[in-house]
Amino acid sequence: MNNKEKKIERKSLPANSARMVETIYGCKWSLTVYQLLAHDINRPGEMVRNVEGLTTKVLNQCLKRNVEFGILEKQIYNELPPRVEYQVTPFGKKFLAILEQLEQLQQDIDKI
Repeated sequence: MNNKEKKIERKSLPANSARMVETIYGCKWSLTVYQLLAHDINRPGEMVRNVEGLTTKVLNQCLKRNVEFGILEKQIYNELPPRVEYQVTPFGKKFLAILEQLEQLQQDIDKI
């Protein structure tokens, strides 16, 4: 082998980000939750009331998964009755921008 030849290593899949995208798309409610947050509906009770078919149990699982990934953050207020709100994190904004690009890519593929 010539000294000027460079050996290129096999590129591997970005495992964490790929798993994150797969998990989010696998959850049928995550994209709906992002729409709700974009419309300033950030409390779980409001979310359930605004989406037909969404249950509190499923919503809580979805929100928990998004918080674990760092896409959303949960804010708990020390009030009676307790109040909880969710916001998109700075990392979440980057992630949502990628999801928007994937959606645009799908629209382009659908046109072919």
